Amino acid sequence: MLSTVLTSGLMATMAFGASLTQVQDYNNNATSKAQMYVYKPDNVVENPPLVVVIHSCQSTAQSYFQNSAIPWKAGSDGKGYITIWPSSPNSGTCWDVSSKQSLSHDGGGDSAAIANMIAFALAEYGADPARVYVTGGSSGAMMSNVLAATYPELIAAVSLYSGVAAGCFVSAAGGVDQWNNSCSGGQSTASADAWAQVVLDMYPGYEGPRPRMQIWHGSVDSTLAPQNYQEEIKQWTGVFAVGQEATSTEENTPLQGYTTSNYGESVQGIYAQGVGHSVPANLTASEAWFGL
Repeated sequence: MLSTVLTSGLMATMAFGASLTQVQDYNNNATSKAQMYVYKPDNVVENPPLVVVIHSCQSTAQSYFQNSAIPWKAGSDGKGYITIWPSSPNSGTCWDVSSKQSLSHDGGGDSAAIANMIAFALAEYGADPARVYVTGGSSGAMMSNVLAATYPELIAAVSLYSGVAAGCFVSAAGGVDQWNNSCSGGQSTASADAWAQVVLDMYPGYEGPRPRMQIWHGSVDSTLAPQNYQEEIKQWTGVFAVGQEATSTEENTPLQGYTTSNYGESVQGIYAQGVGHSVPANLTASEAWFGL
């Protein structure tokens, strides 16, 4: 009898435990057919925060969710926030950060599809519109920068790992999901004002608040050259009209060999000495940046 009760209890736990679930219809009006997955923990809080977790190339929402090095399921379970896991529709599963469609507000590209996911989650799950956060690694970090530029009104803060400046991967031919050797190699450089204008041009006329930006990069990244870290810092300090000289710096923070540099209250750079591509996600530091 006891065995039956225990077995029944275990089956109930398995049946009703939270899991990653695909949302078949998220009211997507974009040309991009990116797929939406959601994870709602069993202990989801009232009016929950929303974290959008964007995968790298050669990955999917499902594999990123199952990757033990990606800590956001654990964060969701621990603090009761909802996570959205977009899945790329492109060959090789990189995100389109090269086409005019994706590099424009309401342009219909991958960025628009992810914005539609956010809007759906806010309406469907009662998430807090003032607490929407974005994170991603590699190609997902590139898309995080693009989303900050194209849909700033939706996002409170971003924590991105090993990406490039928004617009750096632009395709001269307008191609979707095109690799850019000049950018990846660190040869695409510009002034802070020029990089800021790239952001402004993605959403002309927008004068509202913009997400706080936390930018991670490794010093020996051979996929997206470390110079891209400097270009990202230039871009977002330019957007926020703050100096490129850090207002405060902490060595060996949050880990040994990492240097955290603050540029006012809205831009933070974390440079990881001796780390390649990509910098491992740090749940504690990213959650702190988000205020979770």
